[in-house]
Amino acid sequence: MVQRRKQMAKEFSFPVFKTKIEGLSQPFALEDPVERRKYFELKAGKEIEKIREYLERGNFLAILLGPKNSGKGTYSKLFAEAIGGDRIRHISVGDIVRDVHAGFKDKKEEEKLAAFLRTRYRGALPLNQAIDALLGRSTSSLLPTELILALIEYEISKDEKKAIFVDGFPRSMDQISYSIYFRELMGYQDNPDFFVFIDVPETIIGERMKYRVVCPRCHAPRNLKLLRTKEIGYDKEKDEFYLMCDDPQCGHARMSVKEGDDLGIEAIRERIEADKAVMQTLLKMEGVPKVYLRNAIPVAEAAQAVDAYELTPSYEYTYDAREGKVRVKEIPWVVPDEDGVPSYSLLPATVVTGLIKQVPGALGI
Repeated sequence: MVQRRKQMAKEFSFPVFKTKIEGLSQPFALEDPVERRKYFELKAGKEIEKIREYLERGNFLAILLGPKNSGKGTYSKLFAEAIGGDRIRHISVGDIVRDVHAGFKDKKEEEKLAAFLRTRYRGALPLNQAIDALLGRSTSSLLPTELILALIEYEISKDEKKAIFVDGFPRSMDQISYSIYFRELMGYQDNPDFFVFIDVPETIIGERMKYRVVCPRCHAPRNLKLLRTKEIGYDKEKDEFYLMCDDPQCGHARMSVKEGDDLGIEAIRERIEADKAVMQTLLKMEGVPKVYLRNAIPVAEAAQAVDAYELTPSYEYTYDAREGKVRVKEIPWVVPDEDGVPSYSLLPATVVTGLIKQVPGALGI
């Protein structure tokens, strides 16, 4: 198993994407939304303008591919932040399923979704049985791919004018053929599609899981240790620190631990291996443009490729009772990659800069 992981790691080793601009050393606080906007404009302003101009006349459909907890949701949300959130949408299959569960508690929403599925669902399993499998009322039937596709289409239909990042599909080898023709299945025939491959060491995934938190309102993910928000809170009763969502519309909502993350990476080992197998297959596919994102960079190569502030630090917190403030200490974070090479993890904004600069090529603009 270990040998197989190393072999797969080599196959997924993407080139380092250089974001460093010689002669420019201005640091940015990348946890601050305002600072991030300035950073994106400096590092990828020309590409941002190209993408914005393109989205005035067309859309695109991108499929995010990477192991579970590789940052798919974070990267797509930051991409939307850089380009303009009113033009980009992130669709998570996991969130769709959870929202359907909630929606079926509302009679009107249930009727609306059921009416859509009756016209759009096509599959061997009767629709009522497929819905029972979805809601967990039946364990005798697996959730059919045809139902997942119909649910994604339903979600897209709510806002058809936006470019879409799809997270969580394909999940298995038998869904690969659907992903190749996903654009046609979703009615995006006149708009380009592309795959976004994400390479991240398992050591980083483990740390992300252990300290990950999400906003209860917008579902934005962050990390108490590795990707803090601008505002940090302290719960005196529980003697614990917490992050507050950066999105003004969420009203500084307190972010909380995602269920199951405390079990660690081995609890999702089967899922990670399945995700890597899907990536390995799709990397060989021709005909669909590809974008490559690399999360980690060897310590020995970092100085030539990125600026110091673009590297993921580790955060420690203390509470100053006298001033009633949370104080943050930033320290370096070095992790071994799959080959044991000491590496830095790149901050999400740095990875997203690579995404922004590659998208125009994927769109042919």
